[in-house]
Amino acid sequence: METTFEEVVKLRKGRYIVLDGHPCKISNIQTSAPGKHGHAKSRIEGTSLFDKSKHSTVKPSGTRVEVPMIQRRQAQILNVTGSRVQLMDGQNYETFEEDIPAGMEFTPGQEIFYWIVMGKKLLKREDQ
Repeated sequence: METTFEEVVKLRKGRYIVLDGHPCKISNIQTSAPGKHGHAKSRIEGTSLFDKSKHSTVKPSGTRVEVPMIQRRQAQILNVTGSRVQLMDGQNYETFEEDIPAGMEFTPGQEIFYWIVMGKKLLKREDQ
C-alpha cells in the first residue's frame, strides 16, 4: 500500500499529499469559513517531490484526501559513473542505480538517505 487517506482538516504545511497523481509537500493551506449553506473549504498548494512542479486543489474540509506513505531508508554508495550512482540498501542489501539529482555530489563509501514514495526512489541530503 503506497498511499493512505487523511481528512483535509488534519493536514498542515510541511506534510505530504497526492495532488494530480504527484506526491507533494504542502507549501500552503488556506481555509475559508463555512457559508450559509455550505461547508468550509481548504485550498491546498504543494510542490512535487520529484520534479518540483506546483499543484493545487480546493476540497471541502471534511473530505478525505490521498496521502503518500513514505519509507525512509539508508544506503551506501558503491559507485559513481557520470550522472548515475549505484547504491546498496542498508537493510536488505539490494543494489540499485539512480540519476544524481542536481546540486548533489557523491563519493563511494558514503552513507546517504533515500525515500521510497509511491514506488519511486528519491535521494535526499542528510539535512532534508
